[in-house]
Amino acid sequence: MAAYVKYEPFIQGLLNKEMDLFGTTDTVMAVIHSDAPVVATDTALSDLTQVTGTGYTAGGNDTQNDSTRSGGTVTETAVDIVWTAGAADWTAGRYVSRYDDTSTGNDLINSWDYGANFTLGNGETFTLDFGASVATYT
Repeated sequence: MAAYVKYEPFIQGLLNKEMDLFGTTDTVMAVIHSDAPVVATDTALSDLTQVTGTGYTAGGNDTQNDSTRSGGTVTETAVDIVWTAGAADWTAGRYVSRYDDTSTGNDLINSWDYGANFTLGNGETFTLDFGASVATYT
């Protein structure tokens, strides 16, 4: 997977109690988009241009996030997401971002840059594989 990059306002949102990523209290969604994240100033889902196409739902998919703590370390996990194109009509995407769908502003959390634009043809899939964890906070 591409490198994890946090949106800078995300930390402020955590400290202001605008989102709750510990446990499963808030719903965290993942979206595919075409525009490069401006991590210093992008704050909300509305700052991103999502892809369109058959098999992609605007607003993205639920990551089913969860978090656990061991000592002073919190580990966030999520369930992998698979998008399948139902037709060869997807617009190009390059980035995947997560946001808190429970927060009033649909606050952005982080993004991944896949390095080049991609599209999906009919029946093709794109998998967002989180591995053992999404992020670790210390």
